[in-house]
Amino acid sequence: MPKRTGSAHVVTTTRKYKGRVYRTHLLRRSYREGKSVKNETLGNLSHLPEPVIELVRRSLKGEQFVSVTERFEITASRAHGHVQAVLAALEQIGFAALLGSKPSRERSLVLAMVAARILAPRTKLATTRWWHTTTLAEAPGVGDASEADLYAAMDWLLERQPGIERKLADRHLHADSLVLYDLSSSYFEGTTCPLAKRGYSRDGKKGKLQVNYGLLTDARGCPVAVSVYAGNTADPTTLLPEIDRLRSAFDVQQCVVVGDRGMISSKAIEQLRGQPGLDWITALKSVSVRALLQQGALQFDLFDERNLFELTHPDYPGERLIACRNVQLAKLRAHKREALLVATERNLEKVRSSVAAGRLRGQDAIGVRVGKGVNQYKVAKHFELDIQDNSFAFWRKRQSIDAEAALDGVYLIRTSVPDEQMDSAECVRRYKSLAQVERAFRSLKTIDLKVRPIHHRLERRVRAHIFLCMLAYYVEWHMREAWRELLFADEDQDAKRTRDPVAPAQRSEAAQRKAQTRTLDDGTNAHSFCTLLAELGTIVRNTCRIPQGEDTPTFQITTTATPKQQRALQLIRNMPL
Repeated sequence: MPKRTGSAHVVTTTRKYKGRVYRTHLLRRSYREGKSVKNETLGNLSHLPEPVIELVRRSLKGEQFVSVTERFEITASRAHGHVQAVLAALEQIGFAALLGSKPSRERSLVLAMVAARILAPRTKLATTRWWHTTTLAEAPGVGDASEADLYAAMDWLLERQPGIERKLADRHLHADSLVLYDLSSSYFEGTTCPLAKRGYSRDGKKGKLQVNYGLLTDARGCPVAVSVYAGNTADPTTLLPEIDRLRSAFDVQQCVVVGDRGMISSKAIEQLRGQPGLDWITALKSVSVRALLQQGALQFDLFDERNLFELTHPDYPGERLIACRNVQLAKLRAHKREALLVATERNLEKVRSSVAAGRLRGQDAIGVRVGKGVNQYKVAKHFELDIQDNSFAFWRKRQSIDAEAALDGVYLIRTSVPDEQMDSAECVRRYKSLAQVERAFRSLKTIDLKVRPIHHRLERRVRAHIFLCMLAYYVEWHMREAWRELLFADEDQDAKRTRDPVAPAQRSEAAQRKAQTRTLDDGTNAHSFCTLLAELGTIVRNTCRIPQGEDTPTFQITTTATPKQQRALQLIRNMPL
């Protein structure tokens, strides 16, 4: 009886032999011979890769396969993951409501500019070019925005600055709040802005005009308000306006203001003294500390068994002075001073050799060369100089060096906060929390947001630019807090409240392990804020279509997130305010 043609299929069998499992894939054909159904093996497919075997199996079932490029094409790819994270953070903290209660094109543009400042800080024109490479341009009212539209949105934002800062103060400042305040500066590219003045440059840009801005934060370093001043404004003169704003605009009647020794000066303290509900924490300048030492009010033998103690002095009525001595800091400063003295001596020795060899003569000429050498490392006060027409000699001022060395590692906290409200250790911790403002300035100026250089010419645009950068840092601050477990940051924040306030800050064992191994506990890479954003940026949204003509409908496919990316996005979605 003839065989009837049957269907081919793949049969997979599994067997165990001596503890090992063997899988066999056979290509078989079933056919009917008379009333019997029989199978015929056509070939052994076991040597082929599993994906190929699966394709054979599906093909025999009738599926048709074609090249991917024949089925659809990708017409656009835009970075999406980092945009998704920032937009989720904006939504989580209710940022749009901070800007305005009603949706508007200006509000949408400001939201997009804040996100762009975090992701890729650029000029306004460059920003309008950049965000079309990401999904940020899909936000309503953003895709067709021009540079002029962004400037108009900045003007809109500046008009609302008082209201926005009032909302931030209501969120983060309450009765008996501790407020951190400090001043910084950034340089200009240009000369026409009225705020651009020559002053003390914290950027180290000699000859550049600059603008000053003061940042007000809560005790954690979360920004609340920013004020802009001309570049030649002295630090103490900005303090009282900020305190007036705290009381009048923000309605904070009781607070403790923390500022450095240059900000809360003796003159400012005289103006603050007696104001109800207002206390302050600052530090004494070195000249005042030296005066206390010379008067015998500061006795070093009290540091023999402790690194912190309180004292009083009639020159500071109604105030608490908290003396601190950091042994490690003392060693560091002594080592640095010796290195600077040795380097200066090398400079002066070169001058002395030139004079002795007759290559340099004349008191004036020798003095010019000596001045350059002795002032290079800022330790001229520690050298005695003898300049003659044909000779030059120098030696160290041992008494001056010893007097400075006596204060190595010693600093005094000055405060009006009563002891029953805050003990000595807590006062020192609060003063050291100014480091949070310094971190904010670093992020604003260099690491992430790049507020400088400032290119704007109009005063209102400069003020709006700095306010925009502050708002971007407000969002970034919350994102950093949410991502602590993924970053190199220390997750054990509770330890800060109990550790020795004078001793050098020590990171937790977990944070040290992250820093040493560059990995997290799960073995994946630890990140900085910037590199984590960059990794999220590898999540791409692709626009695809079937290649059948220009009018073919498109659809979108987004890259599948890795476990690390999924965790980062989840932390943002669960981020507390």
